[in-house]
Amino acid sequence: MFGLYITHPQVTIDPAVPVPDWGLSETGLARTRQAASLPWVTRLSRIVSSRERKAVETAAILAEAAGISPEADAAMHENDRSATGFLPPPAFEAAADWFFAHPTESYKGWERAVDAQARIVAALAGALHGHDPSRPIAFVGHGGVGTLLKCHLAGRPIARDGDQPGGGGNLFAFRLGATLADCRLACDWTPMEFWQGDMA
Repeated sequence: MFGLYITHPQVTIDPAVPVPDWGLSETGLARTRQAASLPWVTRLSRIVSSRERKAVETAAILAEAAGISPEADAAMHENDRSATGFLPPPAFEAAADWFFAHPTESYKGWERAVDAQARIVAALAGALHGHDPSRPIAFVGHGGVGTLLKCHLAGRPIARDGDQPGGGGNLFAFRLGATLADCRLACDWTPMEFWQGDMA
């Protein structure tokens, strides 16, 4: 059966508001509702999200369509970038490049990539502990830690070439096992409203 890691889609960017408190934009809301109309959503038995607002909003829409109550885990937050605060897009992209290229070092006080990876891997491992692998589960979070998780599941070194395209609202699927160590990456990043859920 399948597990999914889903990144929140487009957000309303406001430099005056802390990044974890940004909510979904109208585009992000529309894309999430479109994804929520797909058959694979109704097969989900659990949805676990980051506690950041944009992830919570995404999870709530999907959970309502699935007829379940979403869960939240504070350990699933995006890599901690509070040391620099908001960075305009060109500066952020340069910083993200550095973050992935130097995983054992901190970019101007950011959480290191190796630490963020260990945290997201532990969060998913904890959620899957005792979870019946015959029951599909989705995790809703963020692009940075999602990429770090994808690298782990693929058995690859940390690198940005595994990053999601298009800035959010994508998912990758993995085959569930008894533990996270038994899970295997099954598809690359796909826009969430286009995934067909064609996994047994």
